[in-house]
Amino acid sequence: MSQHDDISRRDFLKLAGAVAGGLILEGCLPHLPAGSPLLTPPVYTPPVYTPPVSPSPVYTPSAYASPVAMPPAQVGIAQASSYDPALVLRQVQNLFDSLGGLKDVVRPGDKVAIKVNLTGGVKGNIPPPGTTAPESYVTHPVVVRAMGELLRDSGASKIYVVESVWEWASYESWGYVDMAKNLGATLLDLNSPSPYTDYASLPVGSGWFMYENFKVNHVLEEVDTLVSVAKMKCHYLLGITQSMKNLVGLAPYKFYERNAGDGYRTGFHGADTETKMRLPRVVLDLNRARPVKLSLIDGIKTVEGSEGPWNNDLHTMSPGLLIGGKNPVATDTIAVAAMGFDPSAEYPNPPFLRAENHLNIAYQLGLGSNRLSDIEILGTKLDDVKMKFQPAW
Repeated sequence: MSQHDDISRRDFLKLAGAVAGGLILEGCLPHLPAGSPLLTPPVYTPPVYTPPVSPSPVYTPSAYASPVAMPPAQVGIAQASSYDPALVLRQVQNLFDSLGGLKDVVRPGDKVAIKVNLTGGVKGNIPPPGTTAPESYVTHPVVVRAMGELLRDSGASKIYVVESVWEWASYESWGYVDMAKNLGATLLDLNSPSPYTDYASLPVGSGWFMYENFKVNHVLEEVDTLVSVAKMKCHYLLGITQSMKNLVGLAPYKFYERNAGDGYRTGFHGADTETKMRLPRVVLDLNRARPVKLSLIDGIKTVEGSEGPWNNDLHTMSPGLLIGGKNPVATDTIAVAAMGFDPSAEYPNPPFLRAENHLNIAYQLGLGSNRLSDIEILGTKLDDVKMKFQPAW
């Protein structure tokens, strides 16, 4: 066992906040270059504390005795040995060509939001020696640009690259400003309502678990398609973080604190005794409120052992993989299997050591299958690329 059992990300951030004298909250305020035509400057509003919503009576897995029937899913696997832009673009193109292209997902004139995973921030987070954050624990901008170029080719008229960034410097330091300029995309910090003056409310629909609706930036309501471009990683609390868990970053943290001033979404976690059941169901609520129509997982270079440098035992990995699909449950399932885990395992089996497997709940809800026998893999064979990742012990 490692020190992970003694200090969680939550504890770490509290300690870091005490040391930095409010650095976390201050770091959520963006720093924009003056006069930039590409970046939409966030409008900061003081945090308003909203107590956690009482859970829906539909709460336990026993409510889903029989999975809902669903059509077979296809997931593509492509290989890339580096983040060379030409190589990545070619392989992303090949991957989605094998899935029939994007015409059934993006129509001419559509507006698209690409949700990336830029967890943590620049200040105080040091990537493993000899690497960078995009080459280890955040989505690489080269992968995002390749996805964006395919969306443009399919007719997208407007592309937003979105994240509730810890600090605007994340976009600047991790290559996203140049990427957005080259792509003609707009960067947004979802912690802010900008370019609007207030927030939208996205309903989850019937059978919600923890939240009946989510307060989010209006752009998420406005766009025709949401694309999740995530990093292939384990996660200390949820077990894995791929395209579905990536949606946690849709929600402005200030509306989802358990205690006012926590500085991140403690309401999603709940009390320590609640996290096991609560967090996976929050992920399902988010995915039903704003469904992902297209997933691409950056597994070219990543880390094992956790989701970022705030936890110990973080080691670099080079799977050399890009995994994509049009059903996020199936896509995440193949990514988890490529990491050497059973995507249908249940708590407390690895990698789901601290929370129930949200892929199992998604399967029971009929959102997609996490059974390998239900998924057709196109491109590279899964058995040829499987690795053995260390979970977040």
